[in-house]
Amino acid sequence: MILQDENDVARGAAELAKLCPHMAMIHETCGAPPLRWREPGFGGLVSTITAQQLSTSSAGAIRAKLRKVADPITPEALIALSDEQLRACGYSSPKIRTLRAIAAAILDGTFPFDRLAEMPAQEAHAAMVKVHGIGPWTAEVWMMFCLGTQDIFAPGDLALQEGAKLAMGLESRPSTRELAKIAERWTPWRAVAARMLWAYYAHAKKRAGVVTN
Repeated sequence: MILQDENDVARGAAELAKLCPHMAMIHETCGAPPLRWREPGFGGLVSTITAQQLSTSSAGAIRAKLRKVADPITPEALIALSDEQLRACGYSSPKIRTLRAIAAAILDGTFPFDRLAEMPAQEAHAAMVKVHGIGPWTAEVWMMFCLGTQDIFAPGDLALQEGAKLAMGLESRPSTRELAKIAERWTPWRAVAARMLWAYYAHAKKRAGVVTN
């Protein structure tokens, strides 16, 4: 199932508030979270990889440079760029290898990228992480914000772990495995639950005087 607009997110947030007291508290504190829709398709996947371990401003600057040499950003256009051109945009060698591996897998048909939206979420996730350089977090975030998958979660995300710790009053930040188990209670709205935890984490940090991106 796909989240198509803000109404879908608001409906999911209301359902979660009925299911879980922690989500009810977040809903009362922060309201329904924004959809935060990002660029779909291959361009969105490139942007997700670009943003790994970078600030928002740094990732944005790299994407802007890439668009000057490849617009639109397609597998064909990316493959045609030299390593020197990609490095000039700001990409590291590991990210260049990842982007080339993804583009090549799409072009040779081993990565069914255009069919991901038609697959069950677990099947689509499995297809993505088979490709060199696409880890669980990248797959989950892209599916959440670029594909609009309704029931996907990113338990390895540190902000989600911190948000869960704060919202649930836990003594320590849950591990990836622990948070994945906790998130099962939020099915079939796990992507909305993630948005709510991110919103609550941002709210809590601002309240504490810490500025978050």
